[in-house]
Amino acid sequence: MIEVAAIAAATAIFLFGAWLYNRLIGGRNRVKTAWSDIDVQLQRRHDLVPRLVAAVKQYAQYEKATLEAVTVLRTEAMQTAEVRAKGKLEEKLSAGLDRIIALAENYPDLKASENFLNLQNELVETENYLQFARRYYNGSVRDYNTLTETVPSTVIAGWFNFGPKEFFQKTSDEAANVPLVDLGNIE
Repeated sequence: MIEVAAIAAATAIFLFGAWLYNRLIGGRNRVKTAWSDIDVQLQRRHDLVPRLVAAVKQYAQYEKATLEAVTVLRTEAMQTAEVRAKGKLEEKLSAGLDRIIALAENYPDLKASENFLNLQNELVETENYLQFARRYYNGSVRDYNTLTETVPSTVIAGWFNFGPKEFFQKTSDEAANVPLVDLGNIE
């Protein structure tokens, strides 16, 4: 009778461990899938940069430094694989693309160009998709990291080297840099 109970307990522990292991594998695969969604949107944005730069170059000969900086950032971002470094470069690239879009205000012909307007719309659409993909990725990373850090799954995670994943986020928190406004005492 004791042998049967021991076998049943060992089987239950094994099945529970297998279930936790499978949950860890599922979480890791969700993170990989979510990263591939981000990668697709980043590639789409990287593909838009040369076309946008070419469209602006025709009108904005004086903005050469901005255009060159964006081109260099694009190249660096495409060659970087580490999540945190890629996040920093993509943030700088976003700021550069915002400056290029802002150039249209100084060049009415560019602002009216159908080609530029189409590229601008594609870029806005890509940025929206990228934001959604970033949210999904970070949610997947949060769930995975929680699973690898909580008991009892942390034991299985440690045995099979399931390490934490990095979030893909902007390096500066713009909301934290908003100045506080003193409204005085309101009675």
